[in-house]
Amino acid sequence: MNKDWLEKDFYALLGVPKDATADEIKKRYRKLARELHPDKNPGDKVAEEKFKAMSEAYDVLSDDAKRKEYDEARSLFAGGGYSPGGFGGGGFGGSRGGNQQYNVNVEDLFGEDSGGFGEFLGGIFNRGRAGATRTRQARRGTDLESALTLSFDDALDGVTVPLRLSSDAACGSCHGTGAKAGTVPRMCPTCDGSGQTQRNQGGFAFADPCVTCKGRGLYVDDPCPVCHGSGRGLSTRTVQARIPAGVKNGSRIRLKGKGAPGENGGPNGDLFVEVSIAPHPVFDRRGDNVTVSVPVTFSEAALGGEIAVPVPRGGSVTLKIPAGTSNGRTFRVRGKGIRRKDGTNGDLLASVEVAVPQKLSSEAREALQKYADETTDHDPRKDLFAMAEGASGARSSS
Repeated sequence: MNKDWLEKDFYALLGVPKDATADEIKKRYRKLARELHPDKNPGDKVAEEKFKAMSEAYDVLSDDAKRKEYDEARSLFAGGGYSPGGFGGGGFGGSRGGNQQYNVNVEDLFGEDSGGFGEFLGGIFNRGRAGATRTRQARRGTDLESALTLSFDDALDGVTVPLRLSSDAACGSCHGTGAKAGTVPRMCPTCDGSGQTQRNQGGFAFADPCVTCKGRGLYVDDPCPVCHGSGRGLSTRTVQARIPAGVKNGSRIRLKGKGAPGENGGPNGDLFVEVSIAPHPVFDRRGDNVTVSVPVTFSEAALGGEIAVPVPRGGSVTLKIPAGTSNGRTFRVRGKGIRRKDGTNGDLLASVEVAVPQKLSSEAREALQKYADETTDHDPRKDLFAMAEGASGARSSS
């Protein structure tokens, strides 16, 4: 738990209510990110700072565990749960015999499985050791999000694409020291480099961020003119993102360690890529199979023959159409579909559609009329009417 979180209202920063759903938070973040992104507001320091603050708020509220921890801590402090006497009766700070004070061991109160919240409480209660200081904890980098549109062909077998990302990182001018070039920061004289100062209240010792160094543990006499001594800046970089074969439209892919850099030796955050697949003018997808509609002439459907059919990834295959093929019949071409996780491919499903000519020559019209005269005894709708009449009779009798 980052103690700075207690002083920030992440819900207000994003402009969402405290009971907002994950989808509402995500939608609001994307809207603000588009408005405040540094690429859209070059040179606007105010927009840049708002972008950083908004990104930090989303990093916490989009993570269920972090959000729960944040809500509990904010609620606890807002309600005075750790004020003297806050645990009922005379609190931990008094006794019947006088003003005896007690040192509180957080692990004794919450057990070894208290997790991150226990670690946070451990920063509130100390054991009264004179001169005790806490080292700055490593902090994981922020998770980043990006949107990507792939072509239909790239989605078949997977592809590696470059993504340009902007995130909070060490200042490029001072390399994170916060000091002007040619100078170095020194240990903060107020907190002796711990980044925290102790505030005793009753039987408790509260650790607050040092007001002199703002929690960094270092004091800069001559600040960097770019980051104004904060040591932080905006980093723009390009990462290579591997999109797996067979990715579906709307998929959200997690790329571990491709997010914002961590602080104080902490790990990088993750990158989440939302993938959209551009429609193809010929092919469509059904599960692991690719579908295609193939126009055929009436004579090809009636007499049979061989036709060329396009396949994904380029090229074609020859499809044998048997005589008497009905409209809409589907033929399967093995191994020409989507690449699966096990390395095999789905199939191509080719459905034939009888194309009716819009214009006929006199010779073609005469030939078709002759065909119609020769097949007058064949009524394809005979069974249709028989079934319809049979169904009507069954309803009447009931």
